[in-house]
Amino acid sequence: MSDIDPGGARPRKHLVRSYDEDLNRLSSLITRMGGIAERHVAMAMEALVERDEAKANGVVAGDPEVDALEEQIDQTAIRLFATRQPMAVDLRVIAMSLKISNDLERISDYAKGIAKRARRLNDQPPLKPFVTLPAMAEQVQEMVKGVLDAFVDRDAEKAMAVWRQDQDVDAYYDSLFRELITFILEDPRTTSVCIDLLFIAKNLERIGDHATNIAEKIHYVVHGVQVNRQRKEEAKA
Repeated sequence: MSDIDPGGARPRKHLVRSYDEDLNRLSSLITRMGGIAERHVAMAMEALVERDEAKANGVVAGDPEVDALEEQIDQTAIRLFATRQPMAVDLRVIAMSLKISNDLERISDYAKGIAKRARRLNDQPPLKPFVTLPAMAEQVQEMVKGVLDAFVDRDAEKAMAVWRQDQDVDAYYDSLFRELITFILEDPRTTSVCIDLLFIAKNLERIGDHATNIAEKIHYVVHGVQVNRQRKEEAKA
């Protein structure tokens, strides 16, 4: 094959190198966005447990950076579609990057929601779920970190290991829901605090769902086959 493209305008090697650089930039943006989202989840829970308003404010203030990265990813992916006509694995990487960035943006939004409720809870007496929630949060943070590592490594097995952890997060949520309802029934004065904690638990459960979504997309990038969600959805029903 000639090193000159059919029009004789640019060397093929230059075109290939430029294309690879664009793909690497897309992956780099996803990794950067994921790192920020992961950090926001950790900071939001630290704000709750430590009653640290500064950390809560930091999560809220950092959300626009995540939104800006999502926009950059969208623009980069659309430009690649329009100018490169990707095929096979490259096509899947670019298409899934658009969806993964949306999942990461939602993870950051849920972290922001946790941070806002943490600020509201700062002046309230702690309840036992303050111990249970961090355990649930630790599981969720492991999922987010694991799925980001799987994306970097293009490791479908690692991604599916995260996918299987989603049922553990659901079990945490169900347990916390029952526990918080019991608190309300035994002492209605705890209702406001329990509702905030329930919303935090729900946000964590949703973060786990989005990590699971990303795991499925990584599996599709690597294998070109969608994960069968039927068994998991039946278990949740």
